[in-house]
Amino acid sequence: MGLFWIITYILVIYKGWQDKKYGMPMAAICANISWEFIFAFIYPQNDLQRYITLIWLVLDIFILMQFLRYAPSEYRRILTKKILYGSFLVTLLFSMLMIFGIVYEFQDFEGKYTAFFQNLMMSGLFIALLLQRGNLAGQSMGIAVCKMVGTLFAAVGFYLYFRTPLITIISMATLFYDGLYILLIYRLKSK
Repeated sequence: MGLFWIITYILVIYKGWQDKKYGMPMAAICANISWEFIFAFIYPQNDLQRYITLIWLVLDIFILMQFLRYAPSEYRRILTKKILYGSFLVTLLFSMLMIFGIVYEFQDFEGKYTAFFQNLMMSGLFIALLLQRGNLAGQSMGIAVCKMVGTLFAAVGFYLYFRTPLITIISMATLFYDGLYILLIYRLKSK
């Protein structure tokens, strides 16, 4: 599962660089960086997962740099750079606080509930970004497929070894929206 999300992040970075657009929505970047920081340094997992989480964090820092560079031109008609960056910091803070809240509320010191909720949120946000732009800038079929395959591996792994009704439902919803994301990209590519 970690491998396909690593590939997804690399493709987001590549496509963002190629198109001079950010490829991941702000809320998703904030949630990812918060989760990765918390579960790499505050509640570190087993050595392999911690290593994967650190790779995700490094890649997300590159994705963040693209957002900070390319987002101001996309939002300049409604937000100043100062307000955009300020809203990024507030969103990052609230993301971190919400993840801590879920960790304590659900006693989820491994981050599984937050990770699955976050992945579902990201699926919706990728669709929203695609619909907002109306084109494939910063997005690609490779990103969509690798994200879905990563989700599929995580869903099957948790279903087989750590089955919980909530994670199963979240996984089904995420796979549905990942499939919709692929369909929307296919339709845009076909135009």
